[in-house]
Amino acid sequence: MARLEVLKTYKIFIGGQFPRTESGRYYPLTNKKGEVIANICLSSRKDFRNSVVAARGAFGGWAGRAAFNRSQILYRIAEMMEGRKEQFISELILQGSSSKSAKEEVELSIDRMVYYAGWCDKYQALFSSVNPVASSHFNFSVPEPSGVVAIIADEATSLLGLVSSITPVIAGGNTCVVLASETKPLCAVTFSEVLNTSDLPGGVVNIITGNSAELHSHFSTHMDVNAVIYCRADKAEIKTIKENASLNVKRVFINNKENIFSEKAQSPYLIFDVQEIKTTWHPIENIGSAKGGY
Repeated sequence: MARLEVLKTYKIFIGGQFPRTESGRYYPLTNKKGEVIANICLSSRKDFRNSVVAARGAFGGWAGRAAFNRSQILYRIAEMMEGRKEQFISELILQGSSSKSAKEEVELSIDRMVYYAGWCDKYQALFSSVNPVASSHFNFSVPEPSGVVAIIADEATSLLGLVSSITPVIAGGNTCVVLASETKPLCAVTFSEVLNTSDLPGGVVNIITGNSAELHSHFSTHMDVNAVIYCRADKAEIKTIKENASLNVKRVFINNKENIFSEKAQSPYLIFDVQEIKTTWHPIENIGSAKGGY
C-alpha cells in the first residue's frame, strides 16, 4: 500500500510564538498538479488583533534601540537566511518556481536584508535637517518611527515580496503585522522561524496567513494601527483600505507598481514612508552677552 505522507501544518507567528489560528480553520495548499503539499492556517480577525497587541507591546523597546544595534540584528537575520538558503529554494520549487528563479528570489531576498541593515544607522542623517529660523533658536527636524504598521504582502512571490515590505519598516524602528501570500505562504512561515531564532525581539514582526478578502478591512480599521502598506493590485480592496484609514488618519501606501526584482524596489525612502518628523526648538544661549562681551 502507498504510504500517506504526514503533511506539515504551518503555524502563524505572533509575539515570538507559533500558535495555531484561534479560529481552528486551515486551508490545504496545492501545487500546480493539484496535489496537497501543506496545511496552512486560515487566520481570523482575532489573530490579527492579537498580533497588533504584540506589535504595540514590542514597539517601545524596538524603537528605543540604538540604530546600529538594529543594523546588527538585521544583518544576523541575513546570515541565518543564508544558512537556510536551500530550504527556501526547495519551498519555492514546491510552490511552482523553477530552480533558477527560486535561487534568484532567495539570494535577492538575502541581499535586500543586507541592504536595509546598512541603512539602519544612516537614514536619519539623510532625512534630518537643521532648519533656518528668525529667532535665537536651533530648530531640528528628525524622523522617528510611526508605530505599528499593517502589511498585506505581495501575493505573487513567497519570500522576496515579504522581505521587501517588512525590512524597511523594522529598519526604521517600527513593528509590524503581516499577511503573507495566500497561494505561496511556505517561505513566510519558514522566514518567521528564522526571525524567532535570531536576535529580533518577539512581537517586532508578526506574520499571519489567510485570505486578504476576509482580513484587509480589519487591517485598515484597527485603531491601534498607524499605517497600512498594501502590495497587491485588487482595486476594491485598495478603495476599502483608503476609506477605512480615515477613521484614525492612518497613512496608506500602495506598493504594487515597481518590479519587486528590480533595484527600484529597494530604497531608503521606503524607510522614510513610515516615519514621523519630530521638530525640536532649542534656545541659543548668548554666551558673550552673559559675560559682558569679549
